[in-house]
Amino acid sequence: MEQLGLEITSFKNLDYVGFAMLCGKYAIRFIVSLLIFFVGKWIIGKLSFIIEKVISRIKIDPMLSGFLLNIIKTLLFIFVVLAALSNLGIETTSFIAVLGAVGLAIGMSFKDTFSNIGAGVLIIFFRPFKLGDFIEINGVSGRAGEINLFSTLIHTSDNRTIIMPNSQVIANRIINYSLQEFRRVDLVFGIEYSEDIKKVRELIIQTANANPAVLRAPEAPADPFVGVLEFADSSINLAVRCWVRTPNYWNAYFGLNEEIKNTFDKNGINIPFPQVVYHAQDGSTSPAPILPGKTPTLPQ
Repeated sequence: MEQLGLEITSFKNLDYVGFAMLCGKYAIRFIVSLLIFFVGKWIIGKLSFIIEKVISRIKIDPMLSGFLLNIIKTLLFIFVVLAALSNLGIETTSFIAVLGAVGLAIGMSFKDTFSNIGAGVLIIFFRPFKLGDFIEINGVSGRAGEINLFSTLIHTSDNRTIIMPNSQVIANRIINYSLQEFRRVDLVFGIEYSEDIKKVRELIIQTANANPAVLRAPEAPADPFVGVLEFADSSINLAVRCWVRTPNYWNAYFGLNEEIKNTFDKNGINIPFPQVVYHAQDGSTSPAPILPGKTPTLPQ
């Protein structure tokens, strides 16, 4: 009973006014901290919009501008959070020290993830490609998209989006098909050994020059070229080399294949194809052509 009496006495002696003032003080601080946080986020959004407009006007590379904008937004958000915590009375210096220690531990655990940030900086600094370039990285090809802090987006020709970590981008071979103004179209055509090579060469050159995408010197590095590549088992293989502007590469590639085949047909130039010769019981022989996906039927 005596202990209960002491507790009641201490409860009566509690400074309710001081306690209420303390609660009111921290309640106001908490509300102000919330205001700092939400107003700060709103200001970050407005500043990001303004910075984006300024960057677009001074014509900085879109890939670089997007990367810088992500970094600025992240740093501003950290500043707002620290300001809100400081208003609550939390010592931000010690808080930053604790965050540094925690960050070190997290960094050791997620070193591969954070290495993507450094790789992203290297990509932006050395600029092996820019936004919209057609590239190939580690067997993946497509248009280069946005680079953020951790990954690079690649948009493939069949409208897929591949998200590749920046560390893989910088560690692998990068082929940039859009970097140069001109590209060479390389084709190979096989003709029979009985054909006149000089005549076939002239026909191919005429067909290539008639294609509007094919360029000639001095506008291009060289004129269209046709040469004997190899003497194969059943054909003479001719190499065709034509220079085009990089955006016209695939149109020229498919167009030349079709146009040269049509030229061969009009001029009676034969393209060899595999054949099987079977022997009949009477001693005669006859070729049986191999059709795609078919196996020739031999006589019984």
